Amino acid sequence: MSPISVIIPCFNGAATIARALQSCRSQREATQILVVDDGSTDASASVVRTWAMQDERIRLLQTARIGGVARARNWGVLHANNPLVAFLDANSEYLPDALAIAQAHLEQHPLEAAVRLDIEFAGFPAQIATHPDFARHAAVLSNTVSSSLVMRRSVFLALGGFPMDDAFRRYGGEDGALSWVLSDLFAQRRLSDAKRVRVFHHPGIHAEQFLSVQMGFAQADPVAAAETLLSSRAYLEMARATLRQLRAVSLNDSPA
Repeated sequence: MSPISVIIPCFNGAATIARALQSCRSQREATQILVVDDGSTDASASVVRTWAMQDERIRLLQTARIGGVARARNWGVLHANNPLVAFLDANSEYLPDALAIAQAHLEQHPLEAAVRLDIEFAGFPAQIATHPDFARHAAVLSNTVSSSLVMRRSVFLALGGFPMDDAFRRYGGEDGALSWVLSDLFAQRRLSDAKRVRVFHHPGIHAEQFLSVQMGFAQADPVAAAETLLSSRAYLEMARATLRQLRAVSLNDSPA
């Protein structure tokens, strides 16, 4: 069975990173847990170092300056040494056997590039959580947020990782862009039979912004929507071109 490297981007996540790490430690398939501290000014790095002394699978990576969540995730994958990578945000946690289920699915379906786990959204405002369309919109988010994703490292690297365009740095949406690529090019599946990842609410979380717009509680920023859509389309076209080029390259099958 292919082991998994878990990538956790962290920016001022001292209050929640221990919970995320504890949930990773209980996943036997996670033989490597990489926390990328993206210029935190709180005690995040100290917390991770303490946990790393208790579990050799945990390693802290620190960036010299704040580069954004996409860059942090991509940097983590470059340091990963397993064929499968999973992404968990510092304010989220895996539920029991989450990675075992994902690992088994990808072993049983070797031609699939990635798989999504179903998300439980915890602590969201009542007007959102009790909305009659909450389940439908939550399913959309489960197909896009990074904490639901487990995929083959080789495919991730071939796609160039999460896009790092300025539009995504300003407005977010890089995880949605990657989801678009995976759905369009590989038909990613989501294992919806049970909740396997818990995402906790915190002020300003993108999931709340998305749900608020979809439910009519807020208006989308037309400039942000236009820019992220344009960047997402460019990323999709780049991914298509990259895969076409890879398919066209001939391999040297002769022995060394």
